[in-house]
Amino acid sequence: MTLEEAYTQGKKILEEAGIGDAGLDALYILMEVCRIDKAYYLAHGNDEVKVTCEDSRENDYFALVRRRAEHIPLQHILGYTEFMGLRFNVSSDVLIPRQDTETLVEEALKHLHDGMKILDMCTGSGCILISLLNYSNDCTGVGADISAEALKVAEGNYRALLSGRNDTDCSFVLSDLYENIEGRFDLIISNPPYIRTDVIGTLAPEVKDHDPFIALDGGQSGLEFYKKITDGLDDHLIPGGTVLFEIGYDQGDDVSAMLKDKGYIDVKVIKDYSGNDRVAMGVRSCLTD
Repeated sequence: MTLEEAYTQGKKILEEAGIGDAGLDALYILMEVCRIDKAYYLAHGNDEVKVTCEDSRENDYFALVRRRAEHIPLQHILGYTEFMGLRFNVSSDVLIPRQDTETLVEEALKHLHDGMKILDMCTGSGCILISLLNYSNDCTGVGADISAEALKVAEGNYRALLSGRNDTDCSFVLSDLYENIEGRFDLIISNPPYIRTDVIGTLAPEVKDHDPFIALDGGQSGLEFYKKITDGLDDHLIPGGTVLFEIGYDQGDDVSAMLKDKGYIDVKVIKDYSGNDRVAMGVRSCLTD
Protein backbone atom coordinates (compact mmCIF):
# COMPACT_ATOMS: atom_id res chain seq x y z
CA MET A 1 0.00 0.00 0.00
CA THR A 2 1.35 3.42 -0.94
CA LEU A 3 1.31 6.48 1.27
CA GLU A 4 -1.38 8.03 -0.91
CA GLU A 5 -3.53 4.90 -0.74
CA ALA A 6 -3.19 4.75 3.04
CA TYR A 7 -4.11 8.42 3.32
CA THR A 8 -7.13 8.02 1.03
CA GLN A 9 -8.45 5.05 2.98
CA GLY A 10 -7.84 6.79 6.30
CA LYS A 11 -9.65 9.90 5.11
CA LYS A 12 -12.62 7.82 3.99
CA ILE A 13 -12.86 6.10 7.38
CA LEU A 14 -12.88 9.46 9.15
CA GLU A 15 -15.39 10.98 6.74
CA GLU A 16 -17.76 8.08 7.32
CA ALA A 17 -17.39 8.65 11.08
CA GLY A 18 -18.42 12.29 10.69
CA ILE A 19 -15.01 13.81 11.48
CA GLY A 20 -15.06 17.38 10.22
CA ASP A 21 -11.39 17.69 9.26
CA ALA A 22 -11.09 14.13 8.01
CA GLY A 23 -8.46 14.82 5.37
CA LEU A 24 -6.26 16.93 7.59
CA ASP A 25 -6.48 14.52 10.51
CA ALA A 26 -5.70 11.50 8.32
CA LEU A 27 -2.64 13.30 7.00
CA TYR A 28 -1.41 14.32 10.46
CA ILE A 29 -1.72 10.76 11.70
CA LEU A 30 0.10 9.39 8.64
CA MET A 31 2.94 11.90 9.06
CA GLU A 32 3.26 11.06 12.74
CA VAL A 33 3.30 7.30 12.24
CA CYS A 34 5.70 7.41 9.31
CA ARG A 35 7.80 10.25 10.74
CA ILE A 36 7.54 12.30 7.57
CA ASP A 37 6.45 15.85 6.83
CA LYS A 38 3.90 17.15 4.33
CA ALA A 39 6.56 17.97 1.74
CA TYR A 40 7.79 14.37 1.81
CA TYR A 41 4.26 13.05 1.43
CA LEU A 42 3.55 15.30 -1.56
CA ALA A 43 6.80 14.28 -3.24
CA HIS A 44 6.67 10.56 -2.41
CA GLY A 45 2.99 9.69 -2.28
CA ASN A 46 3.57 6.63 -4.44
CA ASP A 47 6.15 5.16 -2.04
CA GLU A 48 5.14 1.98 -0.29
CA VAL A 49 4.30 2.49 3.36
CA LYS A 50 6.49 -0.47 4.31
CA VAL A 51 9.43 1.17 2.51
CA THR A 52 8.89 4.51 4.18
CA CYS A 53 8.15 3.05 7.61
CA GLU A 54 8.70 -0.14 9.50
CA ASP A 55 6.48 -2.97 8.31
CA SER A 56 4.14 -2.63 11.28
CA ARG A 57 3.46 1.06 10.69
CA GLU A 58 0.65 0.43 8.20
CA ASN A 59 -1.29 -1.34 10.95
CA ASP A 60 -0.32 1.37 13.42
CA TYR A 61 -1.71 4.01 11.08
CA PHE A 62 -5.12 2.42 10.71
CA ALA A 63 -5.29 1.68 14.43
CA LEU A 64 -4.88 5.39 15.15
CA VAL A 65 -7.32 6.34 12.41
CA ARG A 66 -9.92 4.10 14.04
CA ARG A 67 -9.29 5.82 17.37
CA ARG A 68 -9.89 9.19 15.73
CA ALA A 69 -13.07 7.79 14.17
CA GLU A 70 -14.28 7.26 17.74
CA HIS A 71 -13.99 11.05 18.21
CA ILE A 72 -10.93 10.84 20.40
CA PRO A 73 -9.22 14.22 19.86
CA LEU A 74 -6.40 14.22 17.36
CA GLN A 75 -4.22 15.99 19.93
CA HIS A 76 -4.67 13.13 22.40
CA ILE A 77 -3.77 10.61 19.72
CA LEU A 78 -0.62 12.51 18.74
CA GLY A 79 0.17 13.55 22.32
CA TYR A 80 0.84 17.16 21.39
CA THR A 81 -0.54 20.24 19.69
CA GLU A 82 0.85 23.43 18.17
CA PHE A 83 0.14 26.72 19.94
CA MET A 84 1.77 30.10 19.31
CA GLY A 85 4.38 28.40 17.14
CA LEU A 86 5.39 26.02 19.95
CA ARG A 87 4.70 22.32 20.47
CA PHE A 88 2.92 21.55 23.73
CA ASN A 89 2.40 18.08 25.10
CA VAL A 90 -1.21 17.44 26.11
CA SER A 91 -3.22 14.71 27.78
CA SER A 92 -6.73 14.09 29.02
CA ASP A 93 -5.74 15.98 32.21
CA VAL A 94 -5.65 19.37 30.49
CA LEU A 95 -7.81 21.46 28.22
CA ILE A 96 -6.48 21.17 24.67
CA PRO A 97 -4.97 24.54 23.67
CA ARG A 98 -7.01 26.10 20.88
CA GLN A 99 -6.25 28.69 18.26
CA ASP A 100 -8.86 31.06 19.72
CA THR A 101 -6.72 31.36 22.86
CA GLU A 102 -3.85 32.73 20.79
CA THR A 103 -5.85 35.98 20.66
CA LEU A 104 -5.53 36.17 24.45
CA VAL A 105 -1.77 35.64 24.33
CA GLU A 106 -1.27 38.09 21.47
CA GLU A 107 -3.17 40.78 23.34
CA ALA A 108 -1.24 40.11 26.55
CA LEU A 109 2.06 40.49 24.70
CA LYS A 110 1.08 44.08 23.85
CA HIS A 111 1.04 44.87 27.57
CA LEU A 112 4.01 42.76 28.64
CA HIS A 113 7.36 44.45 29.22
CA ASP A 114 10.75 43.10 30.19
CA GLY A 115 11.04 42.03 33.79
CA MET A 116 7.33 41.75 34.54
CA LYS A 117 5.77 39.20 36.89
CA ILE A 118 2.92 37.15 35.42
CA LEU A 119 0.22 35.08 37.12
CA ASP A 120 -1.57 32.57 34.91
CA MET A 121 -4.71 31.43 36.69
CA CYS A 122 -6.12 28.01 35.68
CA THR A 123 -2.92 27.31 33.77
CA GLY A 124 -3.75 23.80 32.49
CA SER A 125 -1.06 22.77 30.01
CA GLY A 126 0.84 25.98 30.74
CA CYS A 127 0.50 27.08 27.11
CA ILE A 128 -0.45 30.68 27.94
CA LEU A 129 2.26 31.37 30.51
CA ILE A 130 5.00 29.51 28.65
CA SER A 131 4.16 31.34 25.40
CA LEU A 132 4.33 34.70 27.17
CA LEU A 133 7.68 33.84 28.72
CA ASN A 134 9.01 32.53 25.41
CA TYR A 135 8.23 35.75 23.57
CA SER A 136 9.46 38.15 26.26
CA ASN A 137 12.67 38.86 28.14
CA ASP A 138 13.54 38.56 31.84
CA CYS A 139 9.93 37.93 32.86
CA THR A 140 8.90 35.59 35.65
CA GLY A 141 5.72 33.62 35.97
CA VAL A 142 3.51 31.56 38.24
CA GLY A 143 1.00 29.11 36.84
CA ALA A 144 -1.80 28.09 39.21
CA ASP A 145 -4.19 25.19 38.85
CA ILE A 146 -6.38 23.06 41.10
CA SER A 147 -5.33 19.88 39.26
CA ALA A 148 -2.06 18.25 40.28
CA GLU A 149 -2.12 16.17 37.07
CA ALA A 150 -2.49 19.29 34.94
CA LEU A 151 0.48 20.86 36.69
CA LYS A 152 2.63 17.84 35.83
CA VAL A 153 1.84 18.46 32.15
CA ALA A 154 2.58 22.18 32.50
CA GLU A 155 5.89 21.53 34.25
CA GLY A 156 6.88 19.07 31.54
CA ASN A 157 6.12 21.63 28.85
CA TYR A 158 8.17 24.25 30.65
CA ARG A 159 11.15 21.91 30.94
CA ALA A 160 10.88 20.96 27.26
CA LEU A 161 10.50 24.49 25.94
CA LEU A 162 12.15 26.96 28.31
CA SER A 163 14.33 25.28 30.91
CA GLY A 164 17.46 26.08 28.90
CA ARG A 165 16.87 29.82 28.99
CA ASN A 166 18.58 31.84 31.70
CA ASP A 167 16.23 34.83 31.50
CA THR A 168 13.03 33.07 32.54
CA ASP A 169 11.86 31.87 35.92
CA CYS A 170 8.64 29.93 36.25
CA SER A 171 6.89 27.94 38.96
CA PHE A 172 3.65 26.00 39.03
CA VAL A 173 1.51 26.03 42.14
CA LEU A 174 -1.28 23.70 43.22
CA SER A 175 -3.91 26.23 44.21
CA ASP A 176 -7.67 26.70 44.25
CA LEU A 177 -7.52 30.08 42.51
CA TYR A 178 -5.63 32.45 44.87
CA GLU A 179 -5.49 30.02 47.80
CA ASN A 180 -1.71 29.40 47.65
CA ILE A 181 -0.65 32.46 45.65
CA GLU A 182 1.74 34.92 47.30
CA GLY A 183 2.81 38.38 46.23
CA ARG A 184 1.61 40.76 43.56
CA PHE A 185 1.94 40.64 39.81
CA ASP A 186 2.21 43.07 36.92
CA LEU A 187 -0.10 41.00 34.75
CA ILE A 188 -2.76 38.45 35.62
CA ILE A 189 -4.14 36.33 32.81
CA SER A 190 -6.67 33.52 32.75
CA ASN A 191 -8.59 31.22 30.48
CA PRO A 192 -10.95 29.96 33.20
CA PRO A 193 -13.81 27.48 32.86
CA TYR A 194 -16.61 29.49 31.24
CA ILE A 195 -19.08 27.08 29.66
CA ARG A 196 -22.50 27.02 31.31
CA THR A 197 -23.08 23.67 33.02
CA ASP A 198 -26.21 22.93 31.02
CA VAL A 199 -24.42 23.58 27.72
CA ILE A 200 -21.52 21.16 28.21
CA GLY A 201 -23.63 18.15 27.19
CA THR A 202 -24.32 19.76 23.79
CA LEU A 203 -20.66 20.21 22.86
CA ALA A 204 -18.79 18.07 20.35
CA PRO A 205 -17.77 14.62 21.64
CA GLU A 206 -14.12 15.60 21.39
CA VAL A 207 -14.78 18.31 23.98
CA LYS A 208 -17.49 17.02 26.30
CA ASP A 209 -16.10 13.49 26.51
CA HIS A 210 -12.37 14.20 26.57
CA ASP A 211 -11.58 17.67 27.94
CA PRO A 212 -11.55 17.73 31.77
CA PHE A 213 -15.01 18.68 33.05
CA ILE A 214 -13.50 21.02 35.64
CA ALA A 215 -11.73 22.91 32.85
CA LEU A 216 -15.03 23.53 31.07
CA ASP A 217 -17.64 24.06 33.79
CA GLY A 218 -18.23 27.72 34.54
CA GLY A 219 -21.31 27.07 36.65
CA GLN A 220 -24.93 27.83 35.90
CA SER A 221 -24.13 31.27 34.48
CA GLY A 222 -20.74 30.46 33.00
CA LEU A 223 -19.43 33.46 34.91
CA GLU A 224 -18.54 32.00 38.32
CA PHE A 225 -14.77 31.98 37.87
CA TYR A 226 -14.65 35.50 36.45
CA LYS A 227 -16.34 36.76 39.59
CA LYS A 228 -14.07 34.82 41.94
CA ILE A 229 -10.90 35.91 40.13
CA THR A 230 -12.05 39.52 39.86
CA ASP A 231 -12.94 39.66 43.55
CA GLY A 232 -9.34 38.80 44.45
CA LEU A 233 -7.54 40.94 41.91
CA ASP A 234 -6.67 43.86 44.17
CA ASP A 235 -4.77 41.57 46.54
CA HIS A 236 -2.58 40.21 43.76
CA LEU A 237 -2.35 42.82 40.97
CA ILE A 238 -0.22 45.93 41.37
CA PRO A 239 -1.74 49.39 40.75
CA GLY A 240 -1.39 49.97 37.03
CA GLY A 241 -1.31 46.24 36.38
CA THR A 242 -3.34 44.56 33.66
CA VAL A 243 -5.80 41.67 33.82
CA LEU A 244 -6.88 39.70 30.77
CA PHE A 245 -9.51 36.98 30.49
CA GLU A 246 -10.50 34.69 27.67
CA ILE A 247 -14.28 34.87 27.40
CA GLY A 248 -17.14 33.22 25.56
CA TYR A 249 -18.64 35.00 22.57
CA ASP A 250 -21.57 36.34 24.63
CA GLN A 251 -19.79 37.20 27.88
CA GLY A 252 -18.06 40.47 27.03
CA ASP A 253 -20.62 42.79 28.62
CA ASP A 254 -20.88 40.78 31.84
CA VAL A 255 -17.15 40.41 32.42
CA SER A 256 -16.53 44.05 31.51
CA ALA A 257 -19.16 45.10 34.04
CA MET A 258 -17.42 43.07 36.76
CA LEU A 259 -14.13 44.87 36.12
CA LYS A 260 -15.76 48.29 35.99
CA ASP A 261 -17.61 47.62 39.24
CA LYS A 262 -14.21 46.99 40.86
CA GLY A 263 -12.97 50.35 39.63
CA TYR A 264 -10.83 49.06 36.78
CA ILE A 265 -10.11 51.43 33.92
CA ASP A 266 -9.44 51.06 30.19
CA VAL A 267 -11.82 48.12 30.16
CA LYS A 268 -12.36 46.71 26.69
CA VAL A 269 -13.30 43.60 24.76
CA ILE A 270 -11.17 42.24 21.90
CA LYS A 271 -12.48 40.05 19.10
CA ASP A 272 -10.77 36.97 17.71
CA TYR A 273 -10.05 36.37 14.03
CA SER A 274 -13.54 34.98 13.53
CA GLY A 275 -15.08 38.24 14.72
CA ASN A 276 -16.29 36.86 18.06
CA ASP A 277 -15.66 38.52 21.41
CA ARG A 278 -12.71 36.60 22.87
CA VAL A 279 -10.81 38.71 25.43
CA ALA A 280 -11.91 41.05 28.20
CA MET A 281 -9.28 43.19 29.85
CA GLY A 282 -8.83 46.06 32.26
CA VAL A 283 -6.20 48.02 34.17
CA ARG A 284 -6.09 48.54 37.90
CA SER A 285 -6.17 52.25 38.65
CA CYS A 286 -2.92 53.72 39.95
CA LEU A 287 -5.00 55.70 42.45
CA THR A 288 -5.64 52.50 44.41
CA ASP A 289 -3.19 51.01 46.87
